Amino acid sequence: MFYCGRCLGEGLKPKAEFGINPGSEQVRFTIERDGFINTFEKLGATIFTNACGPCIGQWGRYNDPKNGPKNTIVHSFNRNFSKRADGNPNTHAFVTSPEMVAAIAISGDLNFNPITDTLTNDKGEQVKLAEPTGFELPPKGFDVEDNGYLEPAEDGSSVEVKVNPSSDRLQLLAGFAPWDGKNITGAKLLIKAEGKCTTDHISMAGPWLRYRGHLDNISNNTLIGAVNAFGGATNKVKNQLDGSYGEVPAVARAYKAAGVPSVVVGDSNYGEGSSREHAAMQPRHLGVVAVIVKSFARIHETNLKKQGMLGLTFANEADYDKIQEDDTFNFIDLTEFAPGKQLTIELVHVDGSMDTILTNHTYNEAQIEWFKAGSALNMIKAEAAANA
Repeated sequence: MFYCGRCLGEGLKPKAEFGINPGSEQVRFTIERDGFINTFEKLGATIFTNACGPCIGQWGRYNDPKNGPKNTIVHSFNRNFSKRADGNPNTHAFVTSPEMVAAIAISGDLNFNPITDTLTNDKGEQVKLAEPTGFELPPKGFDVEDNGYLEPAEDGSSVEVKVNPSSDRLQLLAGFAPWDGKNITGAKLLIKAEGKCTTDHISMAGPWLRYRGHLDNISNNTLIGAVNAFGGATNKVKNQLDGSYGEVPAVARAYKAAGVPSVVVGDSNYGEGSSREHAAMQPRHLGVVAVIVKSFARIHETNLKKQGMLGLTFANEADYDKIQEDDTFNFIDLTEFAPGKQLTIELVHVDGSMDTILTNHTYNEAQIEWFKAGSALNMIKAEAAANA
């Protein structure tokens, strides 16, 4: 966008906070070389680091984001659900073009129409923003001095990765346990998610990203944003072991400690959003063996497969309504798991009554082998060892 140089000439300054977020070091280096960063800085804009912090909830706009004031962000690069940008549930975020973002920031008015409305400059004159012009690619091309790439060692067999065992930010990954070859029985419902459940509801970003390299710690945010179909609360589910209610990760850990597998049930398009593998790894780490939904977002379904979990869809979507809060799940024909073959699940309700439902899946032969091995990484490791 090229409002900003003209704005300086017209004697205009942004009336709202105006932030520029370069998408990469290559973009940042190129726009600095070509003078755009200097233009934005003269205008009074803040240049963010060339990372994805403002996009994934690491934008430190308030000291206490949970109790921040009602406010609006208008940006050009993000989805707009609650708490996405800055952790503040009172922030309303809207997505538009970069040109409109600049126009609104300069005017300080959400109702501003740059086609018809005027602004008052520092001389008291009424001026209009000129129609933006530009070019698709930098005339001098992109450039960068240090793109941050480090070439790996040609022979990494002697490389040892050392992690402080007391670190709360880094943790060496351990392989998930392989399937024991038996039908899964006695699995408890962890949560029946109602409505929209994205990867951000399953694994929130923001301050949690400091634990991205520590699976056990980041798992403490698992499904804390999902709406429980029983009661409509977030991060509050029933622990069937003692009848109490607790946070989703805590209840999952209780089941895992007791050797009881758990199941997550979801609505339509479950797992849409960024293809973060943590949204699949975390439930797997906490003992979830299956996610059963009306429909999946494709990438999340694949990630569940890679982590050795069962990603299943209701053959009859109405069976979602049969799931009760105290249900136990018995997978009665998992030993016959095969491509194109439905899996049968027995729902045992707290009153002793039962429902039998059919579920579909899209696993091929190779993906079923991932499940049997415990994960795709386990399979790759075994194959590498066999070929060594």
